Amino acid sequence: MGRIIHSYARAWGWVITRSSGVQVTLSGVDHIDRDRPYILMANHQGAYDIFALLAYLPVDFKWLAKAGLFKIPIFGWAMGAAGYISIDRKGKKKALESIEIAVAKIRGGASVLVFPEGTRSPDGEIHPFKRGGFTLAIKAGAPIVPISIRGSREVLPRSSLRVKPGKIEIVVGKPIPTDNKSMADREGLMQEVRAAIESTFAR
Repeated sequence: MGRIIHSYARAWGWVITRSSGVQVTLSGVDHIDRDRPYILMANHQGAYDIFALLAYLPVDFKWLAKAGLFKIPIFGWAMGAAGYISIDRKGKKKALESIEIAVAKIRGGASVLVFPEGTRSPDGEIHPFKRGGFTLAIKAGAPIVPISIRGSREVLPRSSLRVKPGKIEIVVGKPIPTDNKSMADREGLMQEVRAAIESTFAR
């Protein structure tokens, strides 16, 4: 059922991008082996990132999303039915439980998409990463795929509900292995992923 609902979400994202006059270009997708699971990590420029990634990333993935989103009527139910993963940052125990659920899904063959900044950038810059996604990657032993997004902040500014026609560029980087990493390597892994995202974002 989760795969079916995610396919509907992809169609929804495609309709929204096309109907709002937004052009999305995707490059680097050949770096992804569609038969294996990944931790997909993207910078978070704005709310429109969600539609662009849903519509154009050719991967059946689960979102790692804030617990509050799952409380929204209908929308929250659909997220749960799609197998998306709720993460509650208010308590360490609940956050760890969410990570274990995500680890199980990854080991079962699912990819997970994470915004390592944790929230939308207020100024267009890439802000400090949170550790949760990297803890997840190391525990699951899944490669991290760095993804940079440009243009979505201009299409839908943080202070506006009005979508402006424009261009969004999504660049998929080479997977970064984690199967030989431990928690002692987490900070270095964060820096490596950040550098990979920044290099294509700046370009």
